[in-house]
Amino acid sequence: MMRTNLSAPDLTLGRKLLSVHWLLVLLIASVAGVGFAMLYSAAGGNMDPWAERQMMRFGAGVLIMIVVATIDVRIWLRYAYVLYFVALVLLVGVEVGGYVGMGAQRWISLGVINIQPSELMKIFMVLALARYFHGISVDDIGRISRLIIPIIMVAVPTALILRQPDLGTAIMLAMTAGAVMFLAGVRLWKFAVIGVAAMGAAPIAWQFLHTYQKKRVLTFLNPETDPLGAGYHIIQSKIALGSGGLAGKGFMQGPQSHLHFLPEMQTDFIFTMLAEEFGLIGALGLVTLYVLIVTYGIVIAVRARNQFGRLVAGGITTTFFLYVFINIAMVTGLIPVVGVPLPLVSYGGTVMMTLLIGFGLVIGVGVHKDVPVGRRGEMEGF
Repeated sequence: MMRTNLSAPDLTLGRKLLSVHWLLVLLIASVAGVGFAMLYSAAGGNMDPWAERQMMRFGAGVLIMIVVATIDVRIWLRYAYVLYFVALVLLVGVEVGGYVGMGAQRWISLGVINIQPSELMKIFMVLALARYFHGISVDDIGRISRLIIPIIMVAVPTALILRQPDLGTAIMLAMTAGAVMFLAGVRLWKFAVIGVAAMGAAPIAWQFLHTYQKKRVLTFLNPETDPLGAGYHIIQSKIALGSGGLAGKGFMQGPQSHLHFLPEMQTDFIFTMLAEEFGLIGALGLVTLYVLIVTYGIVIAVRARNQFGRLVAGGITTTFFLYVFINIAMVTGLIPVVGVPLPLVSYGGTVMMTLLIGFGLVIGVGVHKDVPVGRRGEMEGF
């Protein structure tokens, strides 16, 4: 068979930079800018301790994002399993001797910084699953035997993350994997079977939940049963959301947050502080930016001409959407509190960096959308 059809367009670094979706970069920067302003407000009008550090992380992260975007997608395909294995080893490292913070063992200390391997796994698992489904035919995807390996690839890190314990991240990991499998062509009836099985196993799974996790579920059903304890967070969050009204109390004028009634306002409940200060208008403005970013990611995935690129862009965009959906649903009382931050807005280093690496991969798929990729990433001259 002749391989001349696999010749790739000559993409120099300059052409790659011109092909970067700079509008997407601008949208990402706009959301991050909202986060800087909210962290400045959360600190009472000070850059320290949150806003300044977040800005430095974002600046470094954007540079990394652009570098990632210019790397040939076939390189990411070639090393997808390696990156997945590295993240898996780090998760085992957390289990053996991880750093304990806020009652959970989720971090590995590197001296200068602490990293959260579960966040890295969200991105690298997408790469690994994308490579797996890129390498098999459509007919093979329909065989149940072909799903055993990807299910194991998802189940092992999910189990390790549940042991930390981190229910929110474990749920996100499983849902992202499901999205990648669906995009790859796995039939809906198989997800339905898994869903029914999960519902049937719920009473058994309840016995394995930690006490605080059970309390979160019960508090979600009736937060008023413990208004000064487990229900305090969500009750104060709802009060802040309601007090913001249509236009809000004004920048740095939110009584719930600045009188310290609203807990974790720089991390999980930062959306509530935004809604209190800028009202429904401000909240919908941020949601609009999120919708535009998700739409951009979907468009990039659809336009990719290779299966690997489509699955990577679609999977990472799904991860980003889940961050947004779960956090906003959580702070508005639609789902139990599970400790998922608001992407690019909540304070946090590992989440910020991994999301920007993920967006670098999405942008890279757009930059290299016309690059044909073989089953193992081979190409003449590569």
